[in-house]
Amino acid sequence: MKTVLITGSSNGFGYLTALTLARYGFKVWASMREPNKKNKIKNEELRSLANTENLDLHVVELDVTNDTSVTALAAQFKDQGEHLDVLINNAGVMYVGITEAYSIAQVQEQFDTNFFGIVRTTKAFLPFLKMADDGLVINISSLAGRLVFPYFGVYCSSKFALEAYSEALRYELKPFGVGVSIIEPGPFASGLLYSGPKEEDDAVLQTYGEMSGVPAAMLKSFGEFYQTEDALDPQLVPDDVLKLIVAPKESRPIRQVTGIDYGTVEFNERTSTVQKNLIENILQMQHLV
Repeated sequence: MKTVLITGSSNGFGYLTALTLARYGFKVWASMREPNKKNKIKNEELRSLANTENLDLHVVELDVTNDTSVTALAAQFKDQGEHLDVLINNAGVMYVGITEAYSIAQVQEQFDTNFFGIVRTTKAFLPFLKMADDGLVINISSLAGRLVFPYFGVYCSSKFALEAYSEALRYELKPFGVGVSIIEPGPFASGLLYSGPKEEDDAVLQTYGEMSGVPAAMLKSFGEFYQTEDALDPQLVPDDVLKLIVAPKESRPIRQVTGIDYGTVEFNERTSTVQKNLIENILQMQHLV
């Protein structure tokens, strides 16, 4: 069975995915920040379930925003002779507010988790995936990586960057037998919605007047939706992750939309033709050279 490393396993999709894959029979490394401090309760929950259900599930410390933390875990894998089949980049935060009112430092913080954190972790563990028979990177993105929601500007930007990075990697890693797929969840009650900080630039915020309260109203609306019968079960995301892993490598899509899609499925289908034509043109040019 496969060995899987998941980032951001302390809650939401990461927590559910760790349990889903371990219960399927995979060896799972569920990583999180400060497992003995900030996330001690979740750490203990996972360890208890692993013991009770006899799961091959192990909690390890990993902060995707910290070079030392990432390289330390990669070194631990190497020292222990651990192999890796699947890397699931799930760790993320969501900044929702007046886009102009976020400071440069806050925008950098958003990207450091949602984009650079994935680049950092992927670079560290790709050597292991290249040695696997069927290496696979699964990046948890969002509909906000394809569609733009007002007041989610900083978050959308980080996910758009993730989408481009993932698709480029998919082309470049194919000769090594390593696949790359993206999961694009719709709105789910995963805890991510309230994970970001308030805007820091109060001077800019004041210029928006009553509009400055719109982002909070949007969050409240989403929160109320999650309490209705129309809200979907977050378990759909780890279920789709599992389907990707067990699918034959040649049939894995670049993008998998999960849940309410707001037209993203159609958007992906239309743009895939443009992208395919672009790659074919590039290959023809290389052949001519």
